[in-house]
Amino acid sequence: MNNFTFWSPTKVVFGENTVSSVGEEIKSFGGTKVLVFYGMGSAVSSGVLERVTDSLNEAGLKYFAVGGVQINPTVEFAQKVVGKHRDSGFDFVLGVGGGSVIDTAKAVAHGLANPDVPLWDIFSLKVNLERSLPVGAVLTIAAAGSETSSSAVLTNTKLKIKRGLTSQLNRPQFAVMDPTLTYSLPVRHTVCGVVDILMHTLDRYFAPDADNALTDELSEALMRIVVRYGRVAMEWHDDYKARSELMWAGSLSHNALTGLGQTLDFSVHQLGHAISGKFDIPHGESLSITWPAWAKYVYRTDVDRFARYARKVWGITASDGAAAALAGISATVEFFRSLGAPVSLAEGVPDDAEFDIEELASLCSYNKTRTIGSFQVLDYNDILEIYRLAL
Repeated sequence: MNNFTFWSPTKVVFGENTVSSVGEEIKSFGGTKVLVFYGMGSAVSSGVLERVTDSLNEAGLKYFAVGGVQINPTVEFAQKVVGKHRDSGFDFVLGVGGGSVIDTAKAVAHGLANPDVPLWDIFSLKVNLERSLPVGAVLTIAAAGSETSSSAVLTNTKLKIKRGLTSQLNRPQFAVMDPTLTYSLPVRHTVCGVVDILMHTLDRYFAPDADNALTDELSEALMRIVVRYGRVAMEWHDDYKARSELMWAGSLSHNALTGLGQTLDFSVHQLGHAISGKFDIPHGESLSITWPAWAKYVYRTDVDRFARYARKVWGITASDGAAAALAGISATVEFFRSLGAPVSLAEGVPDDAEFDIEELASLCSYNKTRTIGSFQVLDYNDILEIYRLAL
């Protein structure tokens, strides 16, 4: 096996009615005054926020709630909150929602701990992040895995650029995960979640140095589970078994477990970030748009790897490696289609949007100053060709 370091310190409190434990969890990690984040209103209309604040009240905690986090969370929103509350004495930040809300909570925690440093300087890696406030999560969407991950993503709407920050300071102290909170999700959110979970493992699975058998088997099992129960959740929205399997898969797909001992690729995420940053479409849809084109462009780099994926995840029986690889790519695309996810730029980008693929390639390559990926290292010209295939 390849060498690796695995550290995943987030405490997971999983199951129905676990929201009532939030207040005591915060107290156990030293929190006394809590800044609570939620999204565009569903946490209020569903009653989740009230259940959270009831728990905070029962624990004797002071708190202030901030709503309005968008699907693609923005640095401007987070920076505004930091400016308003920098001297308010908050010692804990709680995100009640999905990845967008939790990522915003992480960003504001960094900002409150470093109030004189612009958040975009942290997310664009101009400033090294050395301290933050503790963060907790109440998960309402099985998708991004932010509740147990070391990553966070923000969009700069002025620049139309999305940036991800990886830091162990992004790890939440705890994650409360009640699958019943996902019953009322809009279909589009469920679809995007299923795609995102699958992609967090795929972007680790296709590595240039994959040689840890157990990591591979765990990854393949997780992907089969996501495909199986993603289909069930689309048909029966309140199926607890399906929702719970997806929620746990979402956490495990992005807490580093499915990439142990392998060099991460994440080309598809980088390709997708340029699209969602430019057009403000959901993150999951940017991934379903770009993965098919990426896979078709790079599969010859390691045909055997793609063939293994096809056989282990999709049950492809073709003996020829190239045939199996292509069949596996097609099966993935058809799965996305069956969910209603877009699989091309034409399907996913607003009809009135003005853009060209050269602009997207420039955004993704930081104006031709970086390459992306490790499975196959991609420069501006490669990125441009992938976007062309994605049209």
